[in-house]
Amino acid sequence: MAQRFTSVNVFAALLVAAIVSLRTGSGVLAENDGLTTPFETMDYKLTKATLADTAEIEALIKQSVWALARDDYSDAQIEGALRAAWGIDTQLIEDGTYFVATLESQIIGCGGWSFRETLFGNDNESGRNPRALDPENDPAKIRAFFVRPEHARKGLGTLLLEKCEAEAEAKGFSRFSLMATLPGRRLYSRYGYIAQPAIQYPLAENLSIEFVPMYKELSV
Repeated sequence: MAQRFTSVNVFAALLVAAIVSLRTGSGVLAENDGLTTPFETMDYKLTKATLADTAEIEALIKQSVWALARDDYSDAQIEGALRAAWGIDTQLIEDGTYFVATLESQIIGCGGWSFRETLFGNDNESGRNPRALDPENDPAKIRAFFVRPEHARKGLGTLLLEKCEAEAEAKGFSRFSLMATLPGRRLYSRYGYIAQPAIQYPLAENLSIEFVPMYKELSV
C-alpha cells in the first residue's frame, strides 16, 4: 500500500493561495472554496482514505450538504440525494483514488478521482459500472468532493482537485469529466471545466435534483 500520509508542500500551498486569491467566486460544499483563510496557517494533510474511514466520511458528507447545499437545493432533494447520489463509493477507496484532508487527526474534507466508468453516486447507485477506462480515449472521473462546514472556503476543494488531477495525469489521462452539483459548478468553472446541459436526476416520484455534467481537457 502506498504511504498513507503526505504533508502538504508549503511552497505549493502558497502558490495555490496566490492563484486563488486572484479569482472571484464563492459558494458551498468543498467544490466552492473561495480562499478566505491564509492557506499556509493550516496544517492540512492529504491521506488516502481507507475503509476504516467510512463512518467519519459519511458523517462529514451529511454535515456538509445539510449546511452548505441549502441555497441551491430543498430539504427533500438533499434527503433524496443522500440515499444514492451523494455518499461513499467504496470502489474508489479500494482503488486507492479517494483522499481525505485531515487537520489534527480529524477528517475535514474528502474527494477523489476514478479510472472507472461510474461518473457519480454512492454504493446504493444502481447505475454503477466498474469498467476500467482507457486513458488514451476516455476521461478520468473527478468524484465526490465534500468539506466540513466550519472549514468551507479555505482552499480544501482546490487542494483536493489539484491532487486528483495530478494523480490521474500521472496515470496517462489528459481529460476529466464529472457530475457537478449546482454549488460545485462554480469552483470547477474557475479551473477550466466546461459545463454541459444540466440533467434532472430522479430521486423519487415527482422529485428530482439538478446536476451539471462538466468536462476538461488539459492543454498540450
